[in-house]
Amino acid sequence: MTDPTSLPNFPPPANEHPLRGRVLDALIDQGLAPNVDDDGDVAFTVQDQQLFVRCSEGDFQIMRVFGQWAISDTVPSDPLTRLATCNEITLQMNVVKAGLANDTLVVTSEHIVDQASNVTALVNVSTQLVLAGVQMWHERIMGGGDDSGPGAGQPAPEGDPA
Repeated sequence: MTDPTSLPNFPPPANEHPLRGRVLDALIDQGLAPNVDDDGDVAFTVQDQQLFVRCSEGDFQIMRVFGQWAISDTVPSDPLTRLATCNEITLQMNVVKAGLANDTLVVTSEHIVDQASNVTALVNVSTQLVLAGVQMWHERIMGGGDDSGPGAGQPAPEGDPA
């Protein structure tokens, strides 16, 4: 008999969590080796960044692609500057929201999904939008990328090549 601990971790049956199953299939097809974490979120790594997909199953299926990043000490510490930069990113980008949870930046992209939705395309686009949102947030708050916005006009921190 085979040792049960040596068996692979199979995803739940598709009919148990249909949207999460479609998301897992899309990520596996891309070779991203997703895992389901303790919260039921699908975790995967792309471009050396840990991202998650939360699937809400119910009357409406909602797919939320998100990531969380600890804010470094080199970023301006003024909470209003940080929040204003989040607001700027949220208003500028389509289907992307940026927010703060203590000293953590959270960037999300959410979609209502139905049977006809191309989940692979939605996951790909959402992933790229979330990563772009993080990059834009960092550039803006550090005063780069655009000559307007909360971080613009501030001197770059010492040792920063910007």
